[in-house]
Amino acid sequence: MPDALRDFWTALLAVPHLKLYLTVAWAVYLLWLGSWIVLQKREPVATLSWLISLAALPYIGFFIYYLLGPQRIHRQRLRRTRARAKFPPPPEGFKPTADAIELARLAQATTGLPPTSATTVQLLVDGGAKYSALLRDVAAAGETLHLEYYIFYPDRTGTALRDALVERARAGVKVRLLLDAVGSAKTPARFFEALVDAGGELAWFHPSRILQVWKRPWLNLRSHRKIVVIDNRIAYTGGINITDEEDERLRDDAYRDLHLRVEGNVVSSLQLVFIEDWAYATGAPPLTLPSPAPVRGHVPVQVLVSGPDSSWEAIHRLHVGAIHGAVRRVWLATPYFVPGEAARMALTSAALGGLDVRLMVPKQSDSKLVTLAARSYFDELLSAGVKVYEYGPRMLHTKALLCDDDLAIIGSANFDHRSFRLNFEVSLMFHDTALCNELATLMEHECAASTSVQAERARPLFGARLPEALARLVSPVL
Repeated sequence: MPDALRDFWTALLAVPHLKLYLTVAWAVYLLWLGSWIVLQKREPVATLSWLISLAALPYIGFFIYYLLGPQRIHRQRLRRTRARAKFPPPPEGFKPTADAIELARLAQATTGLPPTSATTVQLLVDGGAKYSALLRDVAAAGETLHLEYYIFYPDRTGTALRDALVERARAGVKVRLLLDAVGSAKTPARFFEALVDAGGELAWFHPSRILQVWKRPWLNLRSHRKIVVIDNRIAYTGGINITDEEDERLRDDAYRDLHLRVEGNVVSSLQLVFIEDWAYATGAPPLTLPSPAPVRGHVPVQVLVSGPDSSWEAIHRLHVGAIHGAVRRVWLATPYFVPGEAARMALTSAALGGLDVRLMVPKQSDSKLVTLAARSYFDELLSAGVKVYEYGPRMLHTKALLCDDDLAIIGSANFDHRSFRLNFEVSLMFHDTALCNELATLMEHECAASTSVQAERARPLFGARLPEALARLVSPVL
């Protein structure tokens, strides 16, 4: 074999004008791939990052971009439209106040979901509280159980929920489980055989299309949503997946996280999001379900959804809009902080304007590259007056934004390019003083348990500044 390779290499070098041919081929490659990237009309920084990265990887770069490069999903729009045509629109809730009307209109224009209301809202801190409440509600389900998760592992937590779903399916409850094919890749389909045998349904969001070489793969476009809808009466959403890694009762290093349990008209909005995702993932006609009688709740709330099937980046816009509209404080907790220019400007402008701006991130996230990229923004934030806190030793996985005393956004979306542009995400936006006070108390506790980042901290060249700068270079494509 080595002799054959040596003979091939010798013959290749003997080709006349080989350097000219390779140069022309590289130029054609750059022109073709560069045009493809430029025509996506993404942010200039992200576009240039892709161009520079792929120019350094002749030909191989094409396959990288083909696998991981940004792409739009046009077919989904049609299926979502059909789903909404069959499922009654969620009942509207409170009319927004004068202070909140702009954000409410922006949310409805970018998501198609109107303001609604909740009768009850519970903040579930950490996996133990979420799993206990969820298993109780699942056990009481009588008609439908709809679940959508990014991660569902076959560990103790996953097995407990699976067994609860199997029991309900055997009792005649219609169980539908939608899992992301990459996030739940560690979980084999046979783990859910008992659920399917009991009459439950299982579907995978964006499964591998490696054998369909004529189609671009969906490897980089994931459903990061966590939704549970029970009898169209109770719903769960937030940041907690189904895994032992988020149960502090099982692991001392479990993530610090936040989830929501809601009742009221808002459940219909989350039900619609699930129905749209289910119709898209399965290719089946949209589900036809009865709509519950509207019940006027006392908590104004609006469901926010975003994903690569829309160019509006609704959750991104609502975060930036909420920060710009704040007049007293902006508190942000996120496990992944890789902001774009608009989000970074909003935070620094709020701090420069005298607002109490706080950023809470994990001391160490589960991605070293993202941790370094996040720290590369600290100097700018600190110089503007933003208070930066690193939470540890457990990883902070909470995704929450609190503005003033009456606006909160809580959900699955991180404060980074991936959540704002590539992932399918869902969040809830509340206009409620009591809920915001409860969230503020929680976030103050997180600040107290965190290390305050100082501008004069030690930052050696090779141990901090250079790695952070290099990570920042690729932050637009993280």
